Amino acid sequence: MDKIAALREKANKLPLLPGVYIMLDAAGEVIYVGKAKALKNRVTSYFRGEHLPKVAAMVSHVEDFSVIVAASEFEALMLENSLIKRHKPHYNILLRDDKTYPYLRLDMRQEYPRFTIVNRVASDGAKYFGPYGGRGVSHGILNALAKALRLPTCGRQFPRDIGRERPCLNHHIGACEGWCRGEPDGEEYRRRLAQAVQLLSGGAKELMSSLEAEMTQAAEQLRFEKAAALRDRLMAVRELNNRQTVLKAARADVDAVGFCRGARCAFVVLHYAEGDLAGKDLELLAEPLEDDAAAVSALVRQYYARRGAWPRTVLLPVEIEDAGPLAELLSQSAGHKVELVAPQRGVKRELLEAAARNAREESARAESETERRIKTLEWLQKMLGLDSPIHRIESFDISNTGDFGIVASMVVFQDGKPARSRYRKFKMKTVAHQDDFASMYEAVSRRLARYGEGDEKFAPLPDLLLIDGGVGQVAAAVRAAAQQGHPEIPIFGMVKDERHRTRALTDTAGREIGLGGYPSVFALVGNIQEETHRTAVGYHKTLRKKTIGSALEEIPGVGPKRRAELLKRFKSVKAIAAASEEALAAAVPKGTARAVYEHFHGKGEGL
Repeated sequence: MDKIAALREKANKLPLLPGVYIMLDAAGEVIYVGKAKALKNRVTSYFRGEHLPKVAAMVSHVEDFSVIVAASEFEALMLENSLIKRHKPHYNILLRDDKTYPYLRLDMRQEYPRFTIVNRVASDGAKYFGPYGGRGVSHGILNALAKALRLPTCGRQFPRDIGRERPCLNHHIGACEGWCRGEPDGEEYRRRLAQAVQLLSGGAKELMSSLEAEMTQAAEQLRFEKAAALRDRLMAVRELNNRQTVLKAARADVDAVGFCRGARCAFVVLHYAEGDLAGKDLELLAEPLEDDAAAVSALVRQYYARRGAWPRTVLLPVEIEDAGPLAELLSQSAGHKVELVAPQRGVKRELLEAAARNAREESARAESETERRIKTLEWLQKMLGLDSPIHRIESFDISNTGDFGIVASMVVFQDGKPARSRYRKFKMKTVAHQDDFASMYEAVSRRLARYGEGDEKFAPLPDLLLIDGGVGQVAAAVRAAAQQGHPEIPIFGMVKDERHRTRALTDTAGREIGLGGYPSVFALVGNIQEETHRTAVGYHKTLRKKTIGSALEEIPGVGPKRRAELLKRFKSVKAIAAASEEALAAAVPKGTARAVYEHFHGKGEGL
C-alpha cells in the first residue's frame, strides 16, 4: 500500500466530530495545523482527488498526522490557535512575528507623569492609549500633544531638576512652558496632562469648548496675556484634532477587511471611527494554502490577537465557516461584543469595497517589487555562477576596539529583504586579542554548529554567505564551513572602495566580481553590508557601555555623578585607570580620586 492510500485509510477511521488535525513530515516536524467541524471529512479530503499546487506540495510532505478531538467548534478554534503559535508550521498562513502595535503609557500616580511608548498593556494601574500603527506614529502623536499643550520633551526629570539649570531652547521658542523653572506649578502640569488624556480619549470637542470658555473669561477679566496663551493653545488643539486622524484609529468602531491574492497576497484592515476613515494596516504574505474564507479567518484571528484592540464590528469580504466561534473568541478578548458581518449591499458594503481596492492596489505594487527582487537575486546567482536559486543570504561582520569586546553580527536577508527576527549576535569566546580571521572563523563555526545541533533558530542553511572583508576573512569562513561539514555553502567577501561602499565580491582565490554592471545587485549587496556593519557596531557599543558602567560601579563611593565627571574628563575607563592620583583629583574630589586610583592600582601605590 502506498503512502497516500495508507494515510487515507487512517483518516477514514476518524470520528465525525470537531477537532484539530496536525500534519507531520518525515522528521516528525509539524508542517500544518487545521481545524474541522468533522475530522473524518476534512482530513480524508487531503488524500483523495487533485489539489491546487500549494496543497499538493504540502500533502507530498505528509508522512503522518495526529488529531485532537474537541468538545465544540469554539474549542477546536482555540486549540488550533494555540498549536499554530507554538509550532509556526511552514504551510500555515502566518503574519509577521516582528510587527508590534505600540501603546502610549501614562502613570498619573507620579508627581510629574511622562508619556512613554510600550509594546503591550500591563495591569499596573497606569493609563494606556492605542494601539497605534508603529513607533513613528506614536512619536508623532507625542510630539503633536507636546506642541499643542506646551509639554516638556527634554530629558530633564521633575521635580528633581526644577531650578537646577536655565530653561532650554524649547521654552525660548515657545514650544514648552518651561516647567523646569517651577512655574507653572505641578498642579497646572497635571492639568495639562489631563487635557492630553482627554484628547487621546476622544474628548477633543469638550476640551476645545473648555479652553474657549477659559479664554473668554480671562478676556472679560482683562487678563489679556492669559487669554492670548489660551487662544494659542486652543488653535493648536483644534489643528491637532483636524490633522491627527490616527488618534481615532485606536477607537475604531468598524473595521473593514480586504484580501487579494497575487504574487504577494495583501491583507488590509481599514479602521472607521464615527464614520470617518481613521487608519489603515497592511500585511503582505505569500499565497496561502487555504481558500479565501479560511485564509481571512486565520488572518483576522492573528491580527486582533497581536493588535490588542477590537472594534464593535468587523466587516469581512467573504462568508466564513467559523464566524460564530471566531466572533465569540474576539468578544471574549475584547470584553465587549464583536460582530462579524459579510454585507452584500449598502454603506457597509461600500466600506468593504474600499478595503478591497486597497488590497488589490497593494498586491499589485508588491508584485512588481517582488518581481524586481527576484530578478536581482537571479542576476546575483548568475554573476556568482551558482547552480541553485538564492533565497536566504546571511552576512557576517566583526566589530571590536582593540582587544575589547570582540563581537560578530549575523544578518539575514530572505528573498532580498531583511529578516530582522532571524538576526543573531555572537560575543567571542575563544578569541582574546584582535584577530578578525580567528573571530570570523569562530562566528561562522558557532552558527553552523548550532544548526548541526538541531537549533531551529539557526535553520535553514543559507544559499549564500557574505563576509564583510577580503580574502583572509573569506578563507576563515570557508575553513569553518568545511570543518562543520558544509563545504557546499557558497561564500564570498564584500570588498569596499575608498568611500567605504561595496564595489565587488571576492572568493578565496582573490578573484573579484564587479557589481557596477548591475545597479540593483550593487544596491542589494551594499544594503546587506551596511546592515551587517550597523548591527555589529551597535552590539559592540552596547557591550562597551555595559562594561564601562560596571567597571566604575565597582568602586565604593563613586556614584553616577562622579562617574560622569570622570568619563567626561578622561573619555574612557582605560584612560581613567592609567591616570595618576593627582590627575584624577583635578576632575573629582580628593577622596574620590584616591578611591579610583586604589581600585585600579592597589592601596599604597599612590602614596
